[in-house]
This record gives sequence, structure tokens and C-alpha cells, in this order.
Amino acid sequence: MRLTDSHCHLTDRSFQDDLPEVLGRARGAGVGRVVTISTDAADAEAARRLAEEHDDIWCTAGIHPHEADRAAADFAAIRELASHPRCVAIGETGLDYHHENASREAQRRSLSRHIELAAQLELPLVVHSRSAVADTEAIVGECAGRVVGVLHCFTGPAGLLEAALEAGWFVSFTGIATFRSFDSELAGGVPADRYMIETDAPYLAPVPARGRRNEPSLLRHVAAALALHRGESAADVAAAAWANTERFYGLLVAPAP
Repeated sequence: MRLTDSHCHLTDRSFQDDLPEVLGRARGAGVGRVVTISTDAADAEAARRLAEEHDDIWCTAGIHPHEADRAAADFAAIRELASHPRCVAIGETGLDYHHENASREAQRRSLSRHIELAAQLELPLVVHSRSAVADTEAIVGECAGRVVGVLHCFTGPAGLLEAALEAGWFVSFTGIATFRSFDSELAGGVPADRYMIETDAPYLAPVPARGRRNEPSLLRHVAAALALHRGESAADVAAAAWANTERFYGLLVAPAP
């Protein structure tokens, strides 16, 4: 079973002491491709270096909404890094009205810059949305026909899913799919060609590792949970997610692990 971790943070400090072992466990668990997502300019540079060192790792360039107050100062570096051949998307950008580590105005300004850059470079957009459903839904609609994006760590609601699908966007599921609170009907409502799976490592470890550091090797639990929600086999979910991630990011085909 081939797996692609479509969204994780391998440059996070929690991996600084054992990243080679983390990557070894991922490959041993069938994870044949990983996209490591950046959260600011320095992180994007670190992600770029990591992607250059490994044929099965790609990177993105973007500024997380938590860091949006710094977006104006960092965006020139993001623009330069986004042109690197190992960079396959713009983001992680988006809106987070739950924590509001940056002002809503700064977040919306930063998101607009990311959308324009994605359109200019013809790259997909990786979007974080928390407690910002109405604004996210409006922005997704405005992007239709200009930029293709993914709503990462998707947990609903159904109206936002409908807006994403109408705009030609994708959604991605995390370890939250293994939690009892997860909405099975939501997972079943996504067409087979419009979803991806991710760990968001080191965050959101799936059951049975909940509460511990997450890592790409645990992606198989996300695939198994999503398969259960959809009434499909884990192999079918993994195959669909592999193909969808390849198409969304434009990844080169990697050999089966």
C-alpha cells in the first residue's frame, strides 16, 4: 500500500534530534512521498533544503496565519523560494479566528498575497481555516477558476465542503478522522478524486498514538479510519489519495516502497 503524506512539518523542532529515524519509519510504513509544509520564510528555507536532500520529499512556501503580522516583511523571500523546482505549492496560508495570533485584517491581507502568488506561478494553494467558515467559503468562491486549493485538516462543515467542491478544490483529512467525534457522513460526501490524507505531524497524532508526537509513519491509521467512514478498503483510500496528491501538487511518480 503506497501512501503520500500530503501535509506535515518535518522542519519542526520536535524532529531535530531524530529526523533520519522518522523518515526511515515512514518509508518502512509505505509512505513513499511527503510534502513538508512551511509556516514562515525561515521555515520555507529549511523545507527547501530538506526537499533538495531527499527525492521523496517536496516542500511549500508560505506564511501561516499565526505569523501573518510578519507577512509583509517575509513575503519577498517566500516569492523567491516559491520558484524553486522542489516547491510544489503556496502555503500554509489561511484564516485562524480561534487563536488570532495575528489580527484578522493581517490574516486576510496575507491570504490575498498568497492567492495572487499562487495565480502568478500557477501553483496550488494550501489553506488553513479555523473558526473562519464564512470568510473561507467566500474566498474559496472568489478563487474558482483562478487558483486550485486544498482545505487541509478538514472537519467541515458540509457547506464549506460544497463550496470547495464547486470551486474545484480538494480537502485533506488528518488523524482527527480516527477520533470518535469525527463526522462519518462528511467523509462519505467527498468524491473519490477530491481528497488527500495527511498527518500534520508533529500535531494531531491519530488513535492509537493520540497524545504523542505525530509522524508520517502513522499515516496508515488515517487511511484506515477514512476507509471505515467511507465503507471502502484502506488500499482503495490509499490509492485514491496517492493519485489525488500527485495530481494536486504535480508530483513526479515515485517507485512503490
